[in-house]
Amino acid sequence: MTAMTELLHNDTIDVLLNRRSIRAFRPEPLTPEMTATIESAAQHAASSQYLNDWSAIRVVDQRLKDDLAAIGKQPYIAQAPALYVFVLDEYRNMVIAREQGDAVDSDAFTLKTSYRFSQAQNDAVLALHAMETAAEALGLGCVILGSILNDVPRLIELFHLPKYTYPVLGLAIGKPAQEPAVKPRMSGALQFFDDRYNDDPAFIMRNIAEFNEEVHQYYDLRDPNTPLPTYDAQIAKKAVAGEVLGRGLEHAAKQGFELDR
Repeated sequence: MTAMTELLHNDTIDVLLNRRSIRAFRPEPLTPEMTATIESAAQHAASSQYLNDWSAIRVVDQRLKDDLAAIGKQPYIAQAPALYVFVLDEYRNMVIAREQGDAVDSDAFTLKTSYRFSQAQNDAVLALHAMETAAEALGLGCVILGSILNDVPRLIELFHLPKYTYPVLGLAIGKPAQEPAVKPRMSGALQFFDDRYNDDPAFIMRNIAEFNEEVHQYYDLRDPNTPLPTYDAQIAKKAVAGEVLGRGLEHAAKQGFELDR
């Protein structure tokens, strides 16, 4: 398929193609029907092996919203009409297994292993994305919050996360108070391959050179007073950003997971 192939359109596809992060919300709550609908959409996302190994915490206490905004260093988090913290959740399954007679304190208990951890994390992300898409289909705006992972121990404390749970992402939702442009995406040739991965550096950098210009134009139009480096320069900087190491999974051991298994 070439880059010039015309896309098909319907309401669902257009919601996905026009996805953008909204960071300013009107001070209006979601209706009960909206909340029930987007939460049901999250529950209908795919779940590996039908484990349903995720949960989401509605953050309704303004003090907790303020705490999350401080952790994420993003004040708009505190203003979100609806705010969720998604967690991978093997605690519920542990309780079920224990009640069924499994020896959950033995080496035979596999819900604490690396495989189950990553599986549950994937399921949480799938559920969050389903909720985001449903919200946008209702005319709402969203922003996914990786920034809340700046302080995982504090999240565990704030939300009383038990053993065998771990925070994954946050999601802020509300009626948009801004209309940002859709951020450009790189060429599909860089992300979709036929039969094998294309690892040719020359091919990659040739396509990235074209993408650099699109990204530059996007940021220049958004805020010409705050120029940003090219896309490849941004990637190079992030590739050696040591501060992200503090957001790693070392805290998972305290939650009961054995990520070397």
